[in-house]
Amino acid sequence: MATKIDKEACREAYNQVRDDNTDTNWAVFKYEGSMIVPGGQGTDYEDFKRMCTDDARLFGFVRITTGDAMSKRAKFTLITWIGENISGLQRAKISTDKALVKDIVQNFAKEFMISDPREVDEDYIRMELKKAGGANYDAQAE
Repeated sequence: MATKIDKEACREAYNQVRDDNTDTNWAVFKYEGSMIVPGGQGTDYEDFKRMCTDDARLFGFVRITTGDAMSKRAKFTLITWIGENISGLQRAKISTDKALVKDIVQNFAKEFMISDPREVDEDYIRMELKKAGGANYDAQAE
């Protein structure tokens, strides 16, 4: 059965994360049967991390504040989480289903496909986004 996505609900969750006037800094899109739906939103990255379990496959859209002494800015990332217990068929399907999510989640600096819990660490994601961001005027502090 072909996967579908709840476009309106997912777009609303995506826009909440993008909106500078909200505290929401992550949204999860998960599978309910053959439908991708919003699976939660929040302000604490640790809550997002707790959703990345061995039995889960999900897409996370996350806002991370990066920058240096000269400027702070929001960077966005799309994280595809595939838990260790996910079957080979479901692993393969998530790659094609990601296109449905990318129809909604269109603006992000970097994309990750992760199945190792250590790689979903906020500092690791921030460091990778900083590398992708270009100029770093705070280099003397590193």
